[in-house]
Amino acid sequence: MAFLLKAPSRESIYPYLEDIPDPQVNWIPCNNPNRFGRTPVQERLSCLAKDNSIYIVANIGDKKPCNTSDPHCPPDGRYQYNTDVVFDSEGKLVARYHKQNLFLGEDEFNAPKEPEVVTFNTTFGKFGIFTCFDILFHDPAVTLVKDFHVDTILFPTAWMNVLPHLSAIEFHSAWAMGMGVNFLASNLHYPSKKMTGSGIYAPDSPRAFHYDMKTEEGKLLLSQLASHPHPTAVVNWTSYASGIEAPSMGNQEFKGTIFFDEFTFLELKGVAGNYTVCQKDLCCHLSYRMSEKRSDEVYVLGAFDGLHTVEGSYYLQICTLLKCKTTDLHTCGDSVETASTRFEMFSLSGTFETQYVFPEVLLSEIQLAPGEFQVSSDGRLCSQKPLSGPILTVTLFGRLYEKDSSPNAFSDPMAQII
Repeated sequence: MAFLLKAPSRESIYPYLEDIPDPQVNWIPCNNPNRFGRTPVQERLSCLAKDNSIYIVANIGDKKPCNTSDPHCPPDGRYQYNTDVVFDSEGKLVARYHKQNLFLGEDEFNAPKEPEVVTFNTTFGKFGIFTCFDILFHDPAVTLVKDFHVDTILFPTAWMNVLPHLSAIEFHSAWAMGMGVNFLASNLHYPSKKMTGSGIYAPDSPRAFHYDMKTEEGKLLLSQLASHPHPTAVVNWTSYASGIEAPSMGNQEFKGTIFFDEFTFLELKGVAGNYTVCQKDLCCHLSYRMSEKRSDEVYVLGAFDGLHTVEGSYYLQICTLLKCKTTDLHTCGDSVETASTRFEMFSLSGTFETQYVFPEVLLSEIQLAPGEFQVSSDGRLCSQKPLSGPILTVTLFGRLYEKDSSPNAFSDPMAQII
């Protein structure tokens, strides 16, 4: 997610684009920089990779001329693509990916005519690449994992944190766990635009992550990962929840909004309890025990089953335990970064209609909880021990890709969300 006050135009970005060839041309820009015209960015990246004997992944812009014989050719006579490139340890261009799912306001770029599924093999695993908003859609993200069996996803991004469910480290680590792959996310560090949060995530747990909204300093993350992660157990996301009878909560339920979506909420009124809340076909079940029930903090259990239509159109089923911003129930779903309530245990499940569910646990001060929770084969997101910090949210974020509508069918209530 990102917020831009003024998006660049096609014209203003054009001088920064380069012609990026198909990697099949077998090209090392560091050795032959002018083979495809003026390519100073590709030359620099290639030389960095070659001189340091490393792989380098970067996000740059590609340009491709077209003419009137192409009915889709833009009026300015060229396609412009938001592009990821990969150079190997010899400096050779080995992968090029054109972003498929353009974000609201990303009018300076074109989407490719067909989704590109880009992989490359190394001695340390099979890699796939996509970028930013792509992660919320089936193609190419899910296809890379399910059909092309990549070990690791590389993910350059300009991601703006949207709490409570779409902060970078929270959602990217959840995607790695839900899909059973390594996930390497490199985000812009631009605190004034709420862009921060990078990480190295394994399927079982985050390995290294960094979230900093207070300074302008970047950080290099280092970690060891299994080059071929062990296959994760198949989860039946509705098994446990479907066996629980949903009680009628009557007028105790209330509505609240999270990122423009109307959730159905129930307030957690005791230090421990079992709660169920339903919306449409989704029923969410929670068992929990707090260390203490504080009078200055309110937590709710929420459910959403519907089509999100703000900065894109995608169908969600979400079960969430979250802290309200204040003790006023009208603030439930608002962005909040700190909490004081500690939980000794929790178990969250839902009657999901999808196998694509991403488990999130986010602690106070926007921190993850590596090794402190697990997903059981019957679809429960459970704590393994008392949490090391107060909880902001525990969430099962489900995607029903088959219920997505046209990618252009969205509203723009804020005029600046991208």
